Amino acid sequence: MSNLLSPAPNRPGHSNASLNRGAGLTTRAVWVGLLCLSAVCGFGQKDPGPVAAVPDPATAERQGRALADELLNRRPEQELTRSAILKVRPPNQDWRETPVRVTVSLTPTNWTTCYEAAGASQAPPATRLVVAYQPGAPNRYELHEAAATNSPPNVLAGNQTMIPFAGSDFWVADLGLEFLHWPTQRLLRKEIRRGQSCSVLESLNPRPAPGAYSRVVCWIDVDTGGIVHADAFDVEGRLLKRFAPKSFEKIGGQWELQEMEIRNARTRSVSRIEFNLSTP
Repeated sequence: MSNLLSPAPNRPGHSNASLNRGAGLTTRAVWVGLLCLSAVCGFGQKDPGPVAAVPDPATAERQGRALADELLNRRPEQELTRSAILKVRPPNQDWRETPVRVTVSLTPTNWTTCYEAAGASQAPPATRLVVAYQPGAPNRYELHEAAATNSPPNVLAGNQTMIPFAGSDFWVADLGLEFLHWPTQRLLRKEIRRGQSCSVLESLNPRPAPGAYSRVVCWIDVDTGGIVHADAFDVEGRLLKRFAPKSFEKIGGQWELQEMEIRNARTRSVSRIEFNLSTP
């Protein structure tokens, strides 16, 4: 997907340093389930070479599994509700916009994130996804479509989660960080990515299906644990999607994700989520 990306300018008032300081918050707060990435912009820049390599395969898998577990067990610090706009731009077409509401709820033992994509005026949400998280256990995904109002939600697992949410390039699996649950996690190396010292984590799908991800490679900030960048590959090893944050805003003394983007190499479409941080 690298040929689809051009340098992305920073928004006014949002310096690279500001984006870097948001890194740790994004994994906790707004992938809140979602792949909340934390990086500076500038996709076209050349990254410096590796700063350290993992010495052997056994060490790579042991450290990779520990890193994935650490990310999965990061419980949100508080409940929150955010309104957002989901934007989708098919190739050679205008942007299509859908209002979305994201709600994080906490219990003593787990937490859930609910994504609601609006339907027609005065109608229930056209799409409602609930992702339930519990440390040490698989995620539970419940997808409900307005067209099936009288039916129970569709419970998804494994490759079933690799379907679009509300017609976007964000898959159910992306919103739940499903790739971190795959049994094989490898810490490939450590290197500088977009000015950040990162651990490079490779996640391998044990049973990849046609059209699904076979592996995901992500760059994780060593200092904050925020995900700086991620690439997803299909069953033939071709780059399928590229994930990146676009901007942050300082709210109540903390940096929060304002915009995140996915580019699809297969369809050449682009999807963005833009959060409204000023009001719930």
